[in-house]
Parts: sequence; C-alpha cells; structure tokens
Amino acid sequence: MIEKQISVNLPRGLQAQGATEFVKKASTFNSEVNIIKEDKMVTGKSIMGVMCLAVRKVDELVLIADGNDEHEAVTTLEDFLSSKPLLKE
Repeated sequence: MIEKQISVNLPRGLQAQGATEFVKKASTFNSEVNIIKEDKMVTGKSIMGVMCLAVRKVDELVLIADGNDEHEAVTTLEDFLSSKPLLKE
C-alpha cells in the first residue's frame, strides 16, 4: 500500500470534467484507489464519491493505492492531479 499527499493543481479541481478524467484513469489500474480529503475517504473509481469531496485547486489530498500496480497508479494519478494547464497559443 502506498499513501501520498498531493496538492491539487487542476484549474477547476475535481469537479465534473476533472472528476470524470480522474475516475477514468484510476479505473485502468487493478489496485484499489482511495482519496482522503480532510477526514472523508472515498474510492477513486467512483464518480459520485470523487465529486462529493468537492476538491478545488490547491486542496491537499491523500492518495492511497493498494495492489499489484500501486506504484504506477500513484505516479499516474499524482501527475494528473498536479498537472499545470496547457497554455493556448
């Protein structure tokens, strides 16, 4: 099991579109994925659970992955959550 504290850097946090993308990415892994915000924990593969956390930009989360691909899951999801928006030319 891996636990990692992450600061969210998505412009709109994990609202609708961000939550959908996060769940899609989390669902590609065999590992169990959970997110903790403050004292509430939800499964990272549930769109309703992720949206209920109301995660905003700069919120601190704990990302937990447990399974045979936990390292890849944490790395991929951390990259997604901490990504900077692409600049449009």
